[in-house]
Amino acid sequence: MYLSIVLALICGLAPLQSATRESRWWMEEPIRLLQTNLRETDSTVDGQRLVRQVADFPANTLLFNLGGIVAQYPTDVELHYASPHLPPGRDLFGDVLREAHARGIRVIGRFDFSKTQKPVFDAHPEWFFKRTNGEPAIYNGLYSACINGKYYREHALAILTEALERYEVDGLFFNMFGNPSTDYSGDPMGPCQCDACKVRFQARYGRPLPTTRDDDDYAEFMAASAREVAAMFADLIHRKRPGAAFLTYMQEHTDGIMSESNTGVERPLPLWPYSASDNVNRARNSEPTKMAFNLCMSFVDYAWRFVTVPQGEIQLRLYQNMAHGGPPAMAMLGTMDQEDRHGLLAAQPVFRWHAQHEDLYVGQESAARVLLLGGDQRSYRGFFRLLSEQHIPFAVSDNLDWLHERSRTFDLVIAPSGAPAELDRYVRDGGALLVAGTAPPTLPVGRVVGQRPHTRASWRIHDASMLPSLKHTKLLLLDGEYVELAPLEKPLLTLIPPAMFGPPEKVWVDKVETEIPGLVFANHGKGRLAYIPWDVGGLYYRHSSQGHAGLMADVIDRLLPEGRQIKTTAHPLVEITLMTQPARKRTLLHLVNLSGHSDTAYFEPIEMRDITVEAAQDFTRATAVGLDQELPVTRVNGSSRFTLPRLGAYEVVVLQ
Repeated sequence: MYLSIVLALICGLAPLQSATRESRWWMEEPIRLLQTNLRETDSTVDGQRLVRQVADFPANTLLFNLGGIVAQYPTDVELHYASPHLPPGRDLFGDVLREAHARGIRVIGRFDFSKTQKPVFDAHPEWFFKRTNGEPAIYNGLYSACINGKYYREHALAILTEALERYEVDGLFFNMFGNPSTDYSGDPMGPCQCDACKVRFQARYGRPLPTTRDDDDYAEFMAASAREVAAMFADLIHRKRPGAAFLTYMQEHTDGIMSESNTGVERPLPLWPYSASDNVNRARNSEPTKMAFNLCMSFVDYAWRFVTVPQGEIQLRLYQNMAHGGPPAMAMLGTMDQEDRHGLLAAQPVFRWHAQHEDLYVGQESAARVLLLGGDQRSYRGFFRLLSEQHIPFAVSDNLDWLHERSRTFDLVIAPSGAPAELDRYVRDGGALLVAGTAPPTLPVGRVVGQRPHTRASWRIHDASMLPSLKHTKLLLLDGEYVELAPLEKPLLTLIPPAMFGPPEKVWVDKVETEIPGLVFANHGKGRLAYIPWDVGGLYYRHSSQGHAGLMADVIDRLLPEGRQIKTTAHPLVEITLMTQPARKRTLLHLVNLSGHSDTAYFEPIEMRDITVEAAQDFTRATAVGLDQELPVTRVNGSSRFTLPRLGAYEVVVLQ
């Protein structure tokens, strides 16, 4: 009976809009997004005043609570409950939607189906997450639903149908999509043991559902389950509201990819000041047809939802979003009437800048000719930092879809912790590839003798003329595993195995030199590749050694067939991105000043002066938007050069 009711709700309550997808506003309009993440006690908020505050900020997109854990409207769906603080008969979401649309503000409704209330569990316990001890997962009186249960796969569709047919939403966002690994306190949830998970896992893998999370099949199973439900949600949204965006924290089936730049008091150091750049770059270039919405989370951690992070950190995240082709987007708990206003005060000037220069932030695409693939986090972040500090424009991708798209070509691909075999043809057809790490190589880069365990040793540099950044040192640090390769005729690096290091009188008196290479270059078809058989990216991320930086930079330079896209005198803490706007036939060079970041602190960045930029392209006009100044352009060795007189926190130079 219940299923028939659900199907009736999905298929027949109201006339559907045209099945033709309307304008994809999230790709075609400049967006400034604010999320007011309401508590149930905020249900009495003055919606008209809230929308006025949003408009004055000035934001043009509002992410606002709609339903799930509690509804901010008078729902008619059984087992879906309005907020207990919503005044009888009041439709808060409808009021806000109407007022926002009257002001030209887009509204994205927020749902959270990860948890719901006890009466739902009492009626259908089989819909819910079951711990390994057989108990439900309860947090602050709410019961966690399972992604494989009928709460997600049937009941949520009834709730969504009601909302989509009642409200002309511009999009729907889903928080906590799927089964989380921990609860809000950080305590592990463990694998769900509900009957639905048991049946589906057994059918998929031919074995019983595991009882511990450290199982690769279980991780894949959870991801696949989330994709299945996402496909159902996407289909329903696009049929009911063809012009509405489906948004959540995943790439598949969505119209926009959500992510967060956030902090946690127990998160291991060092901080990652490139969080927003990382999230937006990765999303925009893994799925170029989708928008990246990276939320700047204003609060310090869950336990301090109303205390904001440093103002410099908030501004840095928002500028990085914009520099990589995403919109400024900020989330706060509650309404706009924050007790700690530092976050809003920091974000508002960035939103105002964006509003004044909207034409810069529509239709941006990466112009980078270097591609960084994902990998082990520390290895990946080491290369990410290095490329940023060296001012080498780069795109990030989690997939290899670009191999099949002729419009997306790269001069160099960097695989920080092993390269997939699918890159073989890319290299044979003339591409360049840099592979690092201890994963066994899949391309021909020398004969593997064996994989060696964690070693505290050094690499001997033999030919500084080939590695000019290392001219002042003969040694590099090795602290980790490595792949032993067969000796080379003319090695650039060779291993110095561990030797005595104390007391001083005994240091290295037993040192021996080997012929084990630490770097290999090889031709492959029409292409060229290099292999660093140890975790140079991870070591640079941990220690920031100038030797590791120099090695990576020199190897990259040797692999770039036509040299770097940009040469500049900018400080390493000036992040530079190179973006194109094909519809406007121009290039944008964004400069983001990270000099305000120090250890765990974010301050106002130091003003930089007289930054010379030489770009390997032909343009005759350079306009510094923030300075409102035309910059003289000269031609130098086939490149175009200009000098930016000064840089504060952020600047955009339009090249035409």
